[in-house]
Amino acid sequence: MSDAYRQYLEPHVVSKLANMELRARLVVEGFITGLHKSPYHGFSVEFAEHRPYMPGDEIKHVDWKIYGKTDRYYIKQYEEETNLKAYIVLDASRSMAYASEGNMPKIQYASFLVAALSYMMIKQQDAVGLALYDERITTYLPPHATKGYLRQILIELEKVRASNKTGGGKSLHQIADRIKRRGLVVVVSDLLDNPDEIIAALKHFRHKKNEVIIMHVLDPLERSFAFDTDAEFKDMETAEQLMTQPWQIRRAYQETMAAFLERYKRECRENYIDYVLLDTATPYDVALFQYLNKREMLG
Repeated sequence: MSDAYRQYLEPHVVSKLANMELRARLVVEGFITGLHKSPYHGFSVEFAEHRPYMPGDEIKHVDWKIYGKTDRYYIKQYEEETNLKAYIVLDASRSMAYASEGNMPKIQYASFLVAALSYMMIKQQDAVGLALYDERITTYLPPHATKGYLRQILIELEKVRASNKTGGGKSLHQIADRIKRRGLVVVVSDLLDNPDEIIAALKHFRHKKNEVIIMHVLDPLERSFAFDTDAEFKDMETAEQLMTQPWQIRRAYQETMAAFLERYKRECRENYIDYVLLDTATPYDVALFQYLNKREMLG
């Protein structure tokens, strides 16, 4: 991947770009450029306006220029063709506002990631919808597959801010109830909520026969607890405060965090849910690869 495009996968660079549509486009174009030199051969062709030829397809729709270059048959795919319904579910609760020094807030990282995913899905002719939630559903846009609809999604993402509310389990159940046609559900959250309630809601999505990807977004310091000075810690969900020397509780914190992550990984594995752990310093291509891998399986 060229350095000119690779930089647009770096969160700190993306955060400086002017608007959501530009951010999404540059992230995805950088990612697709990188695929030319990756083991994921074929995605760069299938991504834009084509899909592989299937028995029964009309010969007149074969793109012979692509055949000449690749020796493979691809069908020109038109705007109205939709392969998949995808529902992106973004956590906008209180804890998503957190950012350690030098890193962007989780809600900002997550919204840029969702923008790139939405851009990629619609470019693939998949229908994409967006749900934002805290203790309730604050935005719900049902899936569509037009470029004009992408702009509507990006406008909503541009406005996203973490709220002062929390308690997302009920909201996730309500979103699951709204999904009438099974598809792909992508939940982007820090999962800093009641694990029993969140896991039950994720099972609800699976019970309705949806494929599910969890993109678990944390701040680097939430994972490492590598604070080096005395500090007062405030729980962003409950507002409870604790003054302490971080080194005194670091080991206990890390063990608790490891158990927290392991529980989600185990529950996802047992329920056939794809799980990817990200932090706000992770380049976006990690999440985009996860989506493409799932998309290929569903294709």
